[in-house]
Amino acid sequence: MTAAPPPFELLPGAGRSPVVLHVPHSAREIPDAVRAGIVPGDEELARELDHITDAHTAELAETAAGLAGVTPWRFVNRLSRLVVDPERFPDEREEMLAVGMGAVYTRTTHGGVLRPADVDAGPLVERYFEPYARAMAQAVADRLEAAGRAVVIDVHSYPSRRLPYELHGEGPRPAVCLGTDSFHTPPALLDAAREAFGEAVGETELDTPFSGTYVPLEFHGKRPEVSALMVEIRRDTYMTEPGGPAGPGLERLAGALAGLVDAVSH
Repeated sequence: MTAAPPPFELLPGAGRSPVVLHVPHSAREIPDAVRAGIVPGDEELARELDHITDAHTAELAETAAGLAGVTPWRFVNRLSRLVVDPERFPDEREEMLAVGMGAVYTRTTHGGVLRPADVDAGPLVERYFEPYARAMAQAVADRLEAAGRAVVIDVHSYPSRRLPYELHGEGPRPAVCLGTDSFHTPPALLDAAREAFGEAVGETELDTPFSGTYVPLEFHGKRPEVSALMVEIRRDTYMTEPGGPAGPGLERLAGALAGLVDAVSH
């Protein structure tokens, strides 16, 4: 019997680096006890994981960290977002509750049943969501203490064609979508991202088809020295959709991400 993988992992960077690359949606792992509460059969679940997983984003962040002049820290979710989604609000503030995708999903990307609608989300939130949130908050607090500021760069990917669950998917689907927060995304961070990814992929857009970015709740709207940006990379730029292998675009995008890391590390 093998030991269960850790639910998440903080991979150290340079002591003076303010940057945390946050990779919340790259894994497919679902513990057996959680799988027991998920309705679809194995084949259907595998297809759902192909659609919902930000495949290869952990590899992309790892490659970028290796290329960066100042190694960033990396906070990587080792479990699927079908266990819990650490980026959702754990309460009624979450707009994705409207499509059954709050912190604990009850619906699939195509509107099918993932869990019974009356599932008690409490145990999953307590077991997986809350420890993740605390650890991520601590990682940011440590960067604040060490560097006087923290820069959270949220590393995601999204499908080239809109999926039924998307609430705001009618707009442009650029090669790289930059998700922003009015309080935590300063112009200099945005400019650095546009420059880094503009050179690599040519087209970036703000907050389409996904908007916002992740900031631990204890800092959100309170600490301007915590800055944050979500990087949503369209999957056809670096992999075969859905759920297929990475291609040569991954190295190019990792180089762009490393450029962004270096631009905001000094």
